Amino acid sequence: MTDLIEMTGIGKSFAGVAALRDASLSIRPGEVHAIIGQNGAGKSTLIKILTGVYRRDAGVVRMSGHDLAIAGPREAQDAGIATIYQELSLVPLRSVTENVIMGYEPRSRLGLIDWKAAHARTRQILTRFGVDIDVTLPLGRYSTAIQQLVVIARAVSLNARLVIMDEATSSLDDQEIETLFSVVRGLKDDGVAVLYISHFLDELYRICDRVTVMRDGRTVATHDVAGTTKLGLITEMLGRDAGEIQAAGLTALSGGTSEPGRTLLQADGLRTRTGLRGIALDIRQGEIVGLGGLLGSGRTEAARALFGLDPLTGGAVHHHDGVALDSPAKAIAQRIGFLTEDRKVDGIIPHLSVRENITLAILPKLRKAGAIDRLRERQIAQHYITALQIKTAGMEQPIRELSGGNQQKVLLARWLALDPEILILDEPTRGVDVGAKFEIQSIIRDQVAKGLAVLLISSEFEELVEGADRIVVLQDGRSVAELHNPGVTQDALINAIAHHHDKGAAA
Repeated sequence: MTDLIEMTGIGKSFAGVAALRDASLSIRPGEVHAIIGQNGAGKSTLIKILTGVYRRDAGVVRMSGHDLAIAGPREAQDAGIATIYQELSLVPLRSVTENVIMGYEPRSRLGLIDWKAAHARTRQILTRFGVDIDVTLPLGRYSTAIQQLVVIARAVSLNARLVIMDEATSSLDDQEIETLFSVVRGLKDDGVAVLYISHFLDELYRICDRVTVMRDGRTVATHDVAGTTKLGLITEMLGRDAGEIQAAGLTALSGGTSEPGRTLLQADGLRTRTGLRGIALDIRQGEIVGLGGLLGSGRTEAARALFGLDPLTGGAVHHHDGVALDSPAKAIAQRIGFLTEDRKVDGIIPHLSVRENITLAILPKLRKAGAIDRLRERQIAQHYITALQIKTAGMEQPIRELSGGNQQKVLLARWLALDPEILILDEPTRGVDVGAKFEIQSIIRDQVAKGLAVLLISSEFEELVEGADRIVVLQDGRSVAELHNPGVTQDALINAIAHHHDKGAAA
């Protein structure tokens, strides 16, 4: 069988730095093919070459045995390659139909858009995916899951032969993921190939036929998914020995069995206008305290209150030196750092350099005779680039050009440069691949072993269970239970959440 897509010897460099070196990828007609690798492994660059966003410096791309020269995304679409990006490229204020047919509108004999035909065509495609909605309404009125399916409908309307899905499930719940997987299986049955990019290895085993592993800009291997193990894939992604990975533990964060030290921060009865209705917790030196709970339980709101972002309407935060933490400036002055949930919105300053993003929180300490000590600033930035193995062309590179995992490490460096006593981490490994996750968790674990206190928020129960010394369970803005390691299981955490949720519902 002739491959639908065959990419061989692909090379691409940016400012003299190689992003791809002799990379390859083959996709068969009607298969679901995964591509995995650490952030910065070259996945995105390879896809952008296939879709015409970048031009390759070397190599050959063929489609159904014929050389394929694509000068831009529109040519890729015309060739039958459709891409669904993690950040949906939609126009929310336009109708569902307009989003599906945009650029390919059916026309009447007079050259006007035939809206009757356009609406009918859109309904027909969406019905195939089990979606029955008013296609004349603005797309923004519908859920993210519906919007995701509309993007797929657009791809199908263009008679795509290959659909590329980039982190398609990142913002979907379990039921919506099942709907998406049903659509993927339907595309496969129709002979359409799907290139599937995901940080969640479990999804690969549910939906994919083959998997290609990339590392450091090269293609490491391609396997049948049925013949692989998670450990084997992770070993290839990281280029490390399987025994080393098993010994380290990919989700084990805690610094060891040593007893935690003195209490650094204590919160009692915290209430805010953002939904806290009685949070109580304490954080001690050299331990990780996890916050567990469902979406809306008050985890992020608690973190923001402790950092002084959201004013308290009740309760108090007691810092060990007696300072009232009622502003981020005071929290930073007391060596408290806060890694926010959304790095793009609340974390990175995209147009500033890696250096500037790392030293942002310590600029007041770098003043010398009224000016910033630039030499010291560069020394600090280089220290953390090296220590955290941040992959960058140099400290002056804009942070927006880095991969997600490396952006997250820059933000960690920002707070580690503060020499913090307490670090509040809100979803520190969300949206990064397994390799970057391992590295970030290793950094945190090393710092906790040196006495850092961590408040860890994670939607992944496994990360909390294996990483936290204690887990404070939140429900409806209240702290309702506390679980202690060792011995906590995911089932125990789920039961604690469900038990108190049911009690709250009954009340």
